Amino acid sequence: MNLRILVCYHHCRCILRKMSGGGMFTGFTRLCKGTAAVLVGGYVLVQILPSALSYLALIPAKTIPFAWNLITAGYIEQSIYGVVVSIIGLLFMGKLLEPIWGSREFLKFIFIVNFLTAVCVFITAISLYYITRMESYLYLPTSGFQGVLYGFLVGIKQIMPDEELSFLKLKAKWLPSLALLVCAALSFFAVDSSSYLPTSVFGTYMGWIYLRYWQRNPETKLKGDPSDEFAFSTFFPQFLRPVIDPIASVLDRMLCGKRSEISNEEREGYTVGGIPLPGSDPIEASRRRERGARALEERLVATERLAASGANKAGESQTDGASDNV
Repeated sequence: MNLRILVCYHHCRCILRKMSGGGMFTGFTRLCKGTAAVLVGGYVLVQILPSALSYLALIPAKTIPFAWNLITAGYIEQSIYGVVVSIIGLLFMGKLLEPIWGSREFLKFIFIVNFLTAVCVFITAISLYYITRMESYLYLPTSGFQGVLYGFLVGIKQIMPDEELSFLKLKAKWLPSLALLVCAALSFFAVDSSSYLPTSVFGTYMGWIYLRYWQRNPETKLKGDPSDEFAFSTFFPQFLRPVIDPIASVLDRMLCGKRSEISNEEREGYTVGGIPLPGSDPIEASRRRERGARALEERLVATERLAASGANKAGESQTDGASDNV
């Protein structure tokens, strides 16, 4: 975990403390509120004009003439349940992620993950049609924001993987995997599971692809997060990782070979003639990170105490002023 991720992790912990202290329903960003308004507007539109669904949702048979539905489908919810879940997930997860990524990067993440998820769903539907010859795959309208929500869960996994969620007794790094497992289980009982299960799966994977290879670090100017803690196999239980790692490495070389080579060099540390540079030893680096984490935690606690004492002094001065006036 690099220093930027470490700072982000402690930032998230501060936000979680504020939320648990009564600030749960405050501090939502303008971008999240605006995106929530778009989701509400899309739902209202398809309720007033049901025919608009055929132009805005992803219908594979109509995607070639109506290519814009690869973009619009992610912002169209067809049920009030979907609207409520999407808005709640957007506001609360956006409250954690947008201050860390920045508004521009946050919006970019939403757009790219939404678009790539729709492209993958389109390709999957066409492939299933050619395999099964069932026309339902071509004409089933697919839409919804859940692909981006699953991508947000991947972002939380990256930033605060070891933070334990008290209400689930589970570490945050397992959130995407647990959500997908629940989604897959529900798909056996839901009639329209084919419309949201692929979106959830591809949203998770596209979110990981973006954060792993494409998101630019403003400090180092490098792209992605090559750390072992964010490898694809970390989405699976420990006993499955020896099986997943070889498969993931093959796909990694196929899709992002050049970036993979750079990532491996970064993971191994900078070397000169095969000899690690001073300070690049993994044990020493881990110790430095621990010391930095403790120092940062102490600094955050000191800042909170200072702010609290300042507020108390201000309250006392106002009380004294009021008594003097009397």
